[in-house]
Amino acid sequence: MRHDIPPLTEVRRTTQKKRDAWWTVLLVDPLATPLVRWTALWTRITPNQITWLALFFGLGAAGCFAFGTWNWLLVGALLYHVSFVLDCMDGKLARLTGTGSVFGAWLDYVFDRIRVLVCAVALMGGQFSRTDDVIYLWLALAVVFLDMLRYIDALQIFKIRHGMRKQIKARARRAREAENATELAFMEDLLRENPEADADAVAAHHGGETDTAAEAAEERAVPAQRASASAVVPVTVPAPQGDTRPGRPVTAIVDLHREFRSRFPGYLRLRAFLLRHRIRTHLVSGIEFQMAVFIVAPALNAVVPVTIGAGVLLLVFELAIIYKLLLSTRDFARTLDSFDAAESRRRAQEEEAAESGAPVAG
Repeated sequence: MRHDIPPLTEVRRTTQKKRDAWWTVLLVDPLATPLVRWTALWTRITPNQITWLALFFGLGAAGCFAFGTWNWLLVGALLYHVSFVLDCMDGKLARLTGTGSVFGAWLDYVFDRIRVLVCAVALMGGQFSRTDDVIYLWLALAVVFLDMLRYIDALQIFKIRHGMRKQIKARARRAREAENATELAFMEDLLRENPEADADAVAAHHGGETDTAAEAAEERAVPAQRASASAVVPVTVPAPQGDTRPGRPVTAIVDLHREFRSRFPGYLRLRAFLLRHRIRTHLVSGIEFQMAVFIVAPALNAVVPVTIGAGVLLLVFELAIIYKLLLSTRDFARTLDSFDAAESRRRAQEEEAAESGAPVAG
C-alpha cells in the first residue's frame, strides 16, 4: 500500500481534465477516478499495462460483435464501455503517479485507432453475415473514415491555431522591445479560466476597458461593427502618481474568436454553462461518435439508424469547428494588421521626432 496517494477529492482535481467530452464527464469519470485512486493505492499496475488491458477488452467487444445476435451485441457494448473506462484510467494514473511517458501516449493513441477499426469491422461484418445487407459494409467504411477524419481535422486545426498564436506572440515580442510594452494574453484562455465572465468583463478584470468608454459602449451596442474591429483589446492602468503621462498599455488581450461570438452571442452563455460542469462545447466529437456506434447502437439493436445519426451529428460539429476556424483566421489577419499599423505609427513618430529634435513619447 502506498501512503503518498491523496484523498479522492484531490485525485479528482489532479487527474480529471478541465474540459472533457460529456460522455466521459457524466458516465466515465465517476467510476474511473475512484478506480484510479484504488489502483495507485493498492497495486503496482502501470499506465501502459492499463492501456494493454483496454485493448484486450476492446478486442473482446469486437469478438462479441462478430456473432451478430442481440445478446452478443449487448455483451459487446458492455465490454466496449469497460474498455473505454480503462482507456481513461491510464492517463489519469499517469498524472496521479507521475509515471507518464511519450511512448505511453503513442501507445494509447495507436491502440485507440486499432480498437475502432477492429470493432467497426466486427460489428458491421457480423450484421452483414446475418442479414446479407450491403449497407453494413458501407457503414464499416463510413465509421473508419469518420474516425480518421475527426483526428486528422483536430490535429490540423491545432497546428493552425498554434501557428497563429506563435506569429502573434512574435509580433508582440517585437512590439515590447520597441515600445517597452509588457504582456500578451489570449481571450480564449482568460475565458476558460473564468467561464462565468463575458469578453468585456474579462478585459475589465485585467486592468481596464477598451480604448475609450465611448468605443466600448458603441461596440456593445453594435455587434456587427464589433466584429469588424481589431481583435486586439489594449488594457491600460493609471499612470504612477506624479507622472503626467497617460496610462501605458500593459496587456494586449487578443481575441481570435471575436467575430464568431459576435455572430452567435448566445455561445458564451452556453460555453460558460458547460464549462462549469467540465463539458466542452464540441458535444459530438470522436468519443461520442464511438460510444454511439459501439455502445448505444448494439445495446438498442439499432445499428443502422444510430450509426447514421451519429455520423451526421459528427460531421455537423466538425463543420461548425471549421467555420469557427475560418472566422478565427479573419480575426488573426486583423490582429496582424493592428500590429503593423502600430509599428507604422511608431516609425512615423520616430521620424517626426528625429526631424524636430524632440524625444519620442514613450
